[in-house]
Amino acid sequence: MKIGKGTKFWHKELSNIGDCIIGKNCTIHSHVWIADRVSIGNNVKIQAFSFIPQGVRIGNNVFIGPRVTFTNDKHPPSNEWLITIVSDDVSIGAGAVILPGLTIGKGAKIGAGAIVTKDVPEKTLVYGNPARIID
Repeated sequence: MKIGKGTKFWHKELSNIGDCIIGKNCTIHSHVWIADRVSIGNNVKIQAFSFIPQGVRIGNNVFIGPRVTFTNDKHPPSNEWLITIVSDDVSIGAGAVILPGLTIGKGAKIGAGAIVTKDVPEKTLVYGNPARIID
């Protein structure tokens, strides 16, 4: 595990942090699961009860609200994990679910409770089930 300077954990003993890379000046709240082989950039905030499995790559300046769930296996339990990329400056609202193998573009916003089933273009707002682009 590599942890960047200035990164804070709220009650780390209540979280499950695997062999991952976490950048500088991040805030990780309690009850967060971050698996092995996850990479997280700088200035990222991850709120309580979020789940980040293997294969997720998170950029810089990303906000992940409480209870956000990333998935990594399209047909469990195949163990064929897909890579999910969260670009810089993304904000993901509470309770959103991100399906595996997607790319969330730079500056995108994902509304609370959204079920993201497709790639999200840069600087767009999506919400709903399934998530759709809102003009």
